[in-house]
Amino acid sequence: MGIQALDAGFALAAAIAAGQVLAQAPLSPHDGPSFECSEAESEAEKLVCADPDLAALDWRLAERLEAAVKAIEGFAGNREAGEAELRASQRGWVAGRDDCWKAGNPHDCVKEAYLLREAQLVALFMLETPASVVRWTCGGNPADEVVTYFFDTELPSMRIERGDTIDAAVLIPAGSGSKYAASFGREFWTKGEVATYREADPDGTSIDCVVTG
Repeated sequence: MGIQALDAGFALAAAIAAGQVLAQAPLSPHDGPSFECSEAESEAEKLVCADPDLAALDWRLAERLEAAVKAIEGFAGNREAGEAELRASQRGWVAGRDDCWKAGNPHDCVKEAYLLREAQLVALFMLETPASVVRWTCGGNPADEVVTYFFDTELPSMRIERGDTIDAAVLIPAGSGSKYAASFGREFWTKGEVATYREADPDGTSIDCVVTG
């Protein structure tokens, strides 16, 4: 399935977590996935029911989703709209996961889908304490600042803040440095204390950044 774009409406739900770090709740083991296997319909759900590791990932994601909902509930703004956006994006994710039957290796596709979704939720809603926070000045303009939060999720993830934009990105293979892919073609590629930030499509312009703190 590869890296999939986040729902455009996620920016609103993500914004409620700005400046917040939620306590990470322990993830408890369960027998089977978070849904009833007797009601499994898609090939992806049947794979999850048949594989304890995938079932554990399903429960982990369910708990992450619950934590994201609680983050929205603590927001003083339009909570209902935030929850609706989150639920809609989750339905979109389920549809993408269920398309894994088309992949050459459906099992690996389903696993990647769960890890990607978990990474996105953790970064957008600050569901863990960041492993590090780095500030960057871009284009030689001190007013053009990008703040990146790095998370030690199973699929390493990053939260990117630039102006009013909040996005989640995950680590992808790169020839050098560490390259993170976000939504709609947005990328952040770090090489030590310098980085290249690529804006989302259709603009897709790139700008050089340096560490400032």
